[in-house]
Amino acid sequence: MIAKLTGIVDVIAEESLVLDVCGVGYLVLCSSRTLNHLAVGEGTSLLIETHVREDQIALYGFLEDLERAWFGKLVMVQGVGARVALAILGVFSINELIDVIIMNDKTTMTRTPGVGPKLAQRILGELKDKVGSHLNQNIKSQNQQGASSNNV
Repeated sequence: MIAKLTGIVDVIAEESLVLDVCGVGYLVLCSSRTLNHLAVGEGTSLLIETHVREDQIALYGFLEDLERAWFGKLVMVQGVGARVALAILGVFSINELIDVIIMNDKTTMTRTPGVGPKLAQRILGELKDKVGSHLNQNIKSQNQQGASSNNV
């Protein structure tokens, strides 16, 4: 599996880019939020989520590990494919997505292309527990960082 690619952005399209890595161009699908942070000719590193299907291998690229982690959580929801997950991550930052889930805001979730009311409700319901575990992990890491700095 490919976990990370570092190279020069060759082409940026609507939903993807071509990343030139030592002369090999990799087609990487990305959220619009990720694509907006990149420019043609710019060097970058992308964290990669590789999906292998019978008829294709798809590479999904992310600038941050947290975005990649939430992509994984989104595609685990029944009815959410990789393209819808990227669309959600293009519409919402991770913090905004967490807020939408916590507030159970179905109307806001349906702003994402490809997400209707039923799918929005399923996403909110299935990810509510994941938000809790995400927040608990953040609190633990902040407490550990605080304890470390207190010991210095």
